[in-house]
Amino acid sequence: MKERLTRQQQEAIKKTRSFVEQKFSGEGTGHDWWHMYRVWKSAQAIAAGEPEADLFTVELGALLHDIADWKFNDGDEEAGPRAAREWLEGLRVENAVIEHIEDIIRTVSFKGAGVASNMKTIEGKIIHDADKLDAMGAIGIARAFAYGGAHNRVLYDPNVKAERHDSFEAYKKGDSHTINHFYEKLLLLKDRMYTTTAQKIAADRHTHMEQYLRQFYAEWEGKA
Repeated sequence: MKERLTRQQQEAIKKTRSFVEQKFSGEGTGHDWWHMYRVWKSAQAIAAGEPEADLFTVELGALLHDIADWKFNDGDEEAGPRAAREWLEGLRVENAVIEHIEDIIRTVSFKGAGVASNMKTIEGKIIHDADKLDAMGAIGIARAFAYGGAHNRVLYDPNVKAERHDSFEAYKKGDSHTINHFYEKLLLLKDRMYTTTAQKIAADRHTHMEQYLRQFYAEWEGKA
């Protein structure tokens, strides 16, 4: 790990945590404060195994990664970077760090089965992995149904098959039932992890989702 956080950096992280917590407490789509908190904590844990990572960028980026998600801003992919810059400039964070975090926010979102992830820096890869881990396993399942319910999505329709989205625009327009979201995103995440730490965690969470789906289909047909 690069040099320890300075007192000024610690204060910036503390203020950012409070800002994000106040902004997202009570949000009901699965993109709430506790999602940001889990990603922040996971990013810290992953960063511990990546000594070259800049912890200040990792922590601020993790806390702000969903500060203005395109899904809740009419598809505006620049809403998040703009909001992060406005907040960080108010904290007098140096511009190089702000630009780095802006780029991470632009790149961190899953953009479709046919769209490769393109995170360039170790800090971005850590935040990417932490965010994607929170879309997997027991919590990932819960978040998928929370989001689906908040957007009036059908739980499951066996007549509607999952799609392969070969562009971000196609993915953004997708509006299928929640079970299809497993095949269009969640089950694809295991093979997209960058860090060794996240790869190990993702393997276990992936297995849990597969087990869940087997039980779901059995219950759907009245066989369990």
